[in-house]
Amino acid sequence: MSALSMHSPVGDLTMFAEDEEIIALEWGWGSVQDPSPVLLRAKVALDRYFDGGPLEALPLRPQGSAYRQKVWAALCDIPHGQTRSYREIAMVAGGSPRSVGGANAANPIPILIPCHRVLSSTGLGGYSGGDGLATKRALLNLEKLNAGV
Repeated sequence: MSALSMHSPVGDLTMFAEDEEIIALEWGWGSVQDPSPVLLRAKVALDRYFDGGPLEALPLRPQGSAYRQKVWAALCDIPHGQTRSYREIAMVAGGSPRSVGGANAANPIPILIPCHRVLSSTGLGGYSGGDGLATKRALLNLEKLNAGV
């Protein structure tokens, strides 16, 4: 397994890949650095994203149930700078807003699979990455600022 860490405005991030597909992104600095071409490309893409650009499509292979795969695919369809509700994602992927929240919490590749773009009907909802809701707000604000929203 390849691994590469990077600094970002939302904290240190470590990405992992197998067979030139990204399988995970975690907060924190990894103890092993063994970059692959796809991870080097992902670092450039994330640097551009944090500088204000949209995310480049990268080869992702998140591991999870068929239902979670459907939810994560729906998240990838949310345009940069836009949000959807848990209910809207449930209408696309099936299930309930609560089950969409569970799939979001289990997202192994946050930011690249943009679970931060999903909001509850009464506010932000939750976020399990980085510093929680502060990180979700930072990502949403970054996208709104750079999408001209």
